[in-house]
Order: sequence, then structure tokens, then C-alpha cells
Amino acid sequence: MNEATNAPDDGVRDVVVVGAGAAGLNAALLLGRARRRVTVIDAGRPRNAPAAHMHGFLSRDGLPPATLLALGRAEIARYGVRLVQGRVEHIDHGFHVHLVGGPVIEARRVLVATGLRDELPDIPGVRERWGRDLLHCPYCHGYEVRDQPLAVLGTGPGAVHQALLLRQWSDDVAFFPHTLELTAADRERLEARGLRMVEGEIEHLVVEDDRLRGIALTDGRVVPRAAAFLFPRMVPHDELLTGLGCDRDDNGWVVTDRTGRTSVPGVWAAGNVIDPRAQVVTAAGMGSAAAFAINTDLLDEDVDHAVERHRATAAAAGTTGGHGASRGAGR
Repeated sequence: MNEATNAPDDGVRDVVVVGAGAAGLNAALLLGRARRRVTVIDAGRPRNAPAAHMHGFLSRDGLPPATLLALGRAEIARYGVRLVQGRVEHIDHGFHVHLVGGPVIEARRVLVATGLRDELPDIPGVRERWGRDLLHCPYCHGYEVRDQPLAVLGTGPGAVHQALLLRQWSDDVAFFPHTLELTAADRERLEARGLRMVEGEIEHLVVEDDRLRGIALTDGRVVPRAAAFLFPRMVPHDELLTGLGCDRDDNGWVVTDRTGRTSVPGVWAAGNVIDPRAQVVTAAGMGSAAAFAINTDLLDEDVDHAVERHRATAAAAGTTGGHGASRGAGR
């Protein structure tokens, strides 16, 4: 069992991974198996903690998210990866990783896999039901609420697409525009898809016996529903990356190549911190791709240093040999 620790690391680490979700743990697993010195730092606040199960992960479908992380921590421990419980305050350009109230860990390379947070609308009941019967991803949870009366809350620009998609799982989907301004084209598409439109602002979620029962509107109506979906505003935990000066796209997200390499040499990123659509299995794959690239980058540096030492040793041997030959010829 890999117990998290707050003790400092001894010596420079090949890689420090910030974040122990699927992306960070999978990267650490591959790097540990490559016999790299790896430290994983985690604040212990996974995005999917409210969810009882995760889906769409081959061989792990239906597994509780916490169980996946526990299995991952145990696996990386077998390969000597060190797990540190804590929050990183900042990383300087020499890759000194500063923990809040804790040690400073020096690394040759850094992988940031800190995920994102879901910014939820201020509607009573939303936070309490989030991840339970108030859901976000149809691919993750749609099958579990199939054929039930569903609601889609119009609290963000992704709500229309979410509602159109959910019709694959239920014939009874009600769309609540709430304060969302719908175009004529949006309304036509929703109606053509067979969604029921419920006009009016949402007041609160109706909960009884610890279950969602309906959506209450400000005009006093209550529309019975068994589960609801909303599209949150996703905000990446990318402060460490932006603090290092990593480039961002027009939408403000840090940009990387296909391996997760950022614009700052030696810095990689993986998972939801750079891709809001990445599911658990996708994030794990991103961590794997980053680990391969990081190890290759380290290998190139190791070889360059070895060549420099080899040349220095050969030059020194040649100089010593030359003096010896000269002295011998003079005798």
C-alpha cells in the first residue's frame, strides 16, 4: 500500500507529476516502470469525487472513482514512485516545485495534471445533487438513467447540444431554457428532436427522501423529473502552467502538442487541465503519451551528457598518452 507522505524527497527527481488523477497516475506508472525517479504530488480533491461510479473505461466500467485511484496509487508504489500529499504553490523555471507550507522538490521535468473545476449555477439544490442525480456527461451517466423522465437545465451554452444528445437515452426529455437565450434555430432543432420545452426560470431542485423529484419554477409549477443534466462552466486548474508562461489558445486554455508538451521546455500537461472533454480513460491515455515523450526527452539529455563525459575522458586519456610517448622518446 502506498501511503502518502509529507516528507521531502532526497535528491533531484527525474519527473515531478502534479496531480494524482488518471492522467497523473498513469504517467507515473509508465515512468516508474522506465526506472525513472518520480514523485507525484496530490492535493486529494478529485473532480469526480461526488460520482458513485465511472463508466466508459474498458475493464473498469462501473468502478467507483475512488477505487480506481486507490488501485493506481498501489500500482505506482510497486515501481518506487513516491506520493506526496500536498498542494503545489508554484514552480520556478529551474523546476523547483514549492509546496504550500512544505518542502521544495527539484525536478528535471514536470508534468501538470491538475484537472479542472466545475463552476455550477447558483440554484438551490444544484451543489447538493451534483454527481448524484444532477449530472453532466451523457456518455458517463446517460445509460444509468435511460428511459426515465429527464431534465436539461439551460444554464450554459452547451445545454442545447446536451439536450439533443440525451434523446438517445430517453424519449422523455424536458428542456428548461431558464435564463438562456435560445435562437429560432435552436428551438426548431429541439422541437424536431421531440424535446418538451418548459419555459420559465428555475427556482430550485425538488428533493425528497434524498432523491431528485422535480424542477420547481418561480411561478410555482413543479415539473416531475427523475434526473437532470446541466453543462457547467469548466475552469482549468492551470495556475502552475500559466505561472511558468505556457502559451494559451484564444479560449484561454493551455496549448500542447499531441504528447502534452507545452511551449515551455521541460513542461508537459495532461488530462482535464488542457482538455475539458477528456473522460477518465482519455486522461489516462494522455498521461501515457506524456510519459513516453518525457522519458524520450530525458533519454536525449542523458545521452548528450554521456557523450560529453566520453569525449572529456577520451581527450584526457589522449593528452596523458601523448606526454608519456614524448617522455619515452627522450630517454
